[in-house]
Amino acid sequence: MSRLNAPCMSLLFALAFSSAAVADETLVAAAKREGQVVWYTSQIINQLAQPVADAFAKQYGIKAQIVRADAAEITLRIINEAKANALQADIFDGTAAAPPLKRAGLVMAWQPDIAKTFPHQYVDKDGFWTATNLYIIAPSFNTDLVKRGTEPNVWEDLLDPKYKGKIAVSRGASTSGGAGLVGTVLHDMGKEKGLDFLQKLAGQNVTPIGSSARTVTDQVMQGEFAIGLMMSNNQPVSSARLGAPVDTLKWSSSLAAMNAAAVLKGSPHPNAAKLLLEFLVSEAGQQIFANADYLPVNPAVPAKEKRLTPEGGNFKAFYLTPEEVDEQIGEWDKIFKGLFK
Repeated sequence: MSRLNAPCMSLLFALAFSSAAVADETLVAAAKREGQVVWYTSQIINQLAQPVADAFAKQYGIKAQIVRADAAEITLRIINEAKANALQADIFDGTAAAPPLKRAGLVMAWQPDIAKTFPHQYVDKDGFWTATNLYIIAPSFNTDLVKRGTEPNVWEDLLDPKYKGKIAVSRGASTSGGAGLVGTVLHDMGKEKGLDFLQKLAGQNVTPIGSSARTVTDQVMQGEFAIGLMMSNNQPVSSARLGAPVDTLKWSSSLAAMNAAAVLKGSPHPNAAKLLLEFLVSEAGQQIFANADYLPVNPAVPAKEKRLTPEGGNFKAFYLTPEEVDEQIGEWDKIFKGLFK
């Protein structure tokens, strides 16, 4: 095979760049013709989803209609819409939504080009989803009830009698609930030692809350509990900035889960959905995540609070993809419900 000379190589690069630029312009034009996008999201509306929608509309003139629900509700709603041949959603996100929707054949195999620059754990190896933000799951504590410097630092510290009846966790079958607690403990301690610890922890009269981890954070802030387990560590820090007596714990190791977003196959506005996903992981979109105290996945955008990341906070974390969580969450939830009544 002959070697190309410099002018030929320059021409090829120019053509490649030109084609990419045309493709981007083509996507924008097609998205603008569709005029709107329906986004099923697990993100908090006023904290993140609405600011993203407003910025997207300002940049492209395309309205993003937000439907907010947890990942399980999003999954069920999309599956039911597809069965009725009445798909309303164009794009969805949620830590637990991608695997079942992939299995159902409802997710388009498409990722933004910029995702190729992301760490591998933030991009689906099969090409279906792209992470938009990272959740570091760790305990939080009420700073009025637990004096700084005396807070627990390792799992065994939670067995101190002073915490009996003062610990809460969401009972949800999620990474930020009781199931995630089991998965993290088993990862850290191994099965035999981990199950023994969980049995002892259950003896501390841990309260399972029938709501989200955000609700547990709120109850810790209000002094109903001294310790909340399995919190997204950005939530207490964001609340503390507003004066709430709460903070996150630097916990090794913490579970790192991803919020995954993807375009739906056969959606009414596929081009607008692609453009929204591109915006979510762009520097502009990721800066909105960072401003709202979420942890960005785009390497070009740092977290507002660097201590919330393993690198900035000097703690260990283990990363689980949505598929890895999906494979194990049922067993973890079964163990949790068997121990924590």
